[in-house]
Amino acid sequence: MAESLADSMSIVDDNDPDILMYDLSDQSPPVVDSAPEPIVIRGSGHVTIFGLNNSFESAFPPGLSGKVAPEEFTASIERINAVLKKGMPLNVKWLICGCLCCCCTLGCSLWPVICLNKRMKLSVEKALDWENSHLYHKLQLHWKLSRQKCSNSNMTEYALVVQFIPKTPIFRPD
Repeated sequence: MAESLADSMSIVDDNDPDILMYDLSDQSPPVVDSAPEPIVIRGSGHVTIFGLNNSFESAFPPGLSGKVAPEEFTASIERINAVLKKGMPLNVKWLICGCLCCCCTLGCSLWPVICLNKRMKLSVEKALDWENSHLYHKLQLHWKLSRQKCSNSNMTEYALVVQFIPKTPIFRPD
């Protein structure tokens, strides 16, 4: 071992044995792992108001196997669907009322639907933040509600996006 250590070091000055130079040319740069593509969970409900569906698919995506237990994933989707189930009927009632009165009010009767939809979106985002802080950030995952373009039309809809957070290399120097 002393010979291999002596081979990789060279003395800068013959007079000063305390200064040593290391030959690091044989080491390759560290490989940086890239995060996989995010997983998109589309809405699967029958009612869509301003791009927000009344439920999301609870089928376990194969890209999350080994990261999250299927039971935890299903419980998270059920909590998000419960938030949507709680508020969506009120949005539908106001939408019907707003459409019936739209001609008389010059479109102002649709404002309650728009405000309720924003509130519903914030409620879903709040539920996702709770899920992230209690479970998914510990597993290097991040859930968010994102606007996605539909595959078969120009319309957009809200979908759940599960992003992979890359691990921070704590042993690599700055």
